[in-house]
Amino acid sequence: MGYRDAEPDEATQRETLAVIDQVRPWLRPQFCYQVVSRQPAFDMGRIILHQLHASEAYALFVCTAGTDYETYQQRLTRQGDMVRVFIADAMGSVIAEKTADAMEQHLQQSIDKLGWHHTNRFSPGYCGWHVSQQQLLFPLFDGHTCGVHLTDSSLMVPIKSVSGIIGLGPAVRHLDYTCGLCDFKQCYKRRRKS
Repeated sequence: MGYRDAEPDEATQRETLAVIDQVRPWLRPQFCYQVVSRQPAFDMGRIILHQLHASEAYALFVCTAGTDYETYQQRLTRQGDMVRVFIADAMGSVIAEKTADAMEQHLQQSIDKLGWHHTNRFSPGYCGWHVSQQQLLFPLFDGHTCGVHLTDSSLMVPIKSVSGIIGLGPAVRHLDYTCGLCDFKQCYKRRRKS
């Protein structure tokens, strides 16, 4: 939430714990993926294509914090509780990313028997892969997208969702994420470092 290494103040900690208590009973994040043997015809850009080049198969995935979480965020917004809206927004992003981490672990367990590894996960909207390419990705799931759907402008609903592709095979590597891979000059992370 922007604290970096600093501890949030007592009031923020209290509000964060309250949000956690509110969502804990019904939170049901989900993920789904499918493995395909041919690289789909996406225009992913050179950075992602380079990372996927040694892949023998590809996992297409969707992960989400879920529709109940989105409903909770909308309720907070209607109530005008902007502190909790901010906390819930940050928390929803973490939930979606942690769900994607769990998906990667499940995927790795399924390919361990082949002696395969997986690349980093790459999503439309990053590293030169335009978000509009979601319109090509989602039909490949034949409707099995954990309840996630796209708007006409290619945004996912629920918004706290992650989608993309992972390369699979014996010769691929999972690398530490680094801004050195990316050449997007307007990235907020790049601006923060300078």
